[in-house]
Amino acid sequence: MVMLKLTAKAAAALGLALAAQAAPAQAALGPDAAACRSGDGPAILVNVDGFKARTGNIRVNVYGSDPAKFLERGQYIRQINLPVTRRGAMPICVSVPRAGRYAVAVRHDVDGNGRNSWNDGGGFSRNPNISLTNLRPNYGNVAFNVGGGVQNVNVVLNYRFGLSVRPVNG
Repeated sequence: MVMLKLTAKAAAALGLALAAQAAPAQAALGPDAAACRSGDGPAILVNVDGFKARTGNIRVNVYGSDPAKFLERGQYIRQINLPVTRRGAMPICVSVPRAGRYAVAVRHDVDGNGRNSWNDGGGFSRNPNISLTNLRPNYGNVAFNVGGGVQNVNVVLNYRFGLSVRPVNG
């Protein structure tokens, strides 16, 4: 019998991947949900998980292929804001204008006040490691390709715990 030891981040990502495959497409949330239900794209199904609390709001920003615009204020191509659901991963559908290269940034506004605080969480497509000294990953570490259909992207949220930033189960 072969046993594998997974890090908490890897286990969470694996769980999200399995949940995304098992979840029906109609479970997609947000104003673009129909694009993910129909399978007509291009669209991104952002599966957000790893919540510290089931309160507040989730904001998903999608950035295009220009690395210079990544994480710059107002430079996203699409933004979706939704209240946090009571349980489970949040599969949020985001339509994109064309097939191409994109990056996703997610913010969990825990208290729902619309302002950044140390209690808020966040994550990125491809789940890069982040820290207090490196909260903004390089575009190349988070970018991915979207074809003509729906691209699944898993995002595990990270929160500040003392002097570290990590997933809840990390």
